[in-house]
Amino acid sequence: QVQLVESGGGLVQAGDSLRLSCAASGRTFSSYAMGWFRQAPGEEREIVATITWSGGVTYYADSVKGRFTISRDNAKNTVYLQMNSLRPEDTAVYYCAAAPYYSGVVARGADGVDYWGKGTLVTVSA
Repeated sequence: QVQLVESGGGLVQAGDSLRLSCAASGRTFSSYAMGWFRQAPGEEREIVATITWSGGVTYYADSVKGRFTISRDNAKNTVYLQMNSLRPEDTAVYYCAAAPYYSGVVARGADGVDYWGKGTLVTVSA
């Protein structure tokens, strides 16, 4: 079992930056691929970014490529999402996710995830 707790969400203006954090506890954090997903009202949950267990390989949705950066610190059992140049369309609840396989998340999205956090709300005003 892996427990995930997100933090760092809030209300910002377009063009601002935020950094989300996800603290993990439970089973060996470093053995899991980690990811960030988001869900806007009335929309399906979509992948934002994912990172391999070692942190060596990352994947980004086209909508955030060049603006968001995912990273992890296995010594701190924490994964981060640095979000720059935020846009109103980035408004959503952001969820941290743990998955056994990085390739599974890339290929299957949310279906490849084993564990979810409860989410943190990011609101970007125009």
